[in-house]
Amino acid sequence: MKRSILTPKAPTPIGPYSQAIDARGVIFCSGQIGLDPATAMLVDGGIEAETRRALENIREVLAAADLGPQDVVKTTIFLVDLADFDIVNRVYGEHFNAPYAARSTVGVAALPRNARIEIEAVAMKRD
Repeated sequence: MKRSILTPKAPTPIGPYSQAIDARGVIFCSGQIGLDPATAMLVDGGIEAETRRALENIREVLAAADLGPQDVVKTTIFLVDLADFDIVNRVYGEHFNAPYAARSTVGVAALPRNARIEIEAVAMKRD
């Protein structure tokens, strides 16, 4: 069993995918870039602003599944420039508390809409 999760508080998918899928209590959040859900435009302000918006988008998708950052068990961060890692790490740390989710960070050549960062997450519903 799986069900799609969709909220207007996060950007509308720009392709044939769901914002997230609930597969028997495991929530797979699609990658989020720093799109403002109201305008569907990438936020201004560089990597810090894009990171904050991507994490806020994930937070809204999780909220639509009655979950929050404390339920995240794994994230993957895709960065166009690995030199941005320290900034991303600082902002990321403002959104999550211990025990922290497992995490991978991957350098990539490009992202949709010329974004500098994309973040995906996996969360689990509590018993």
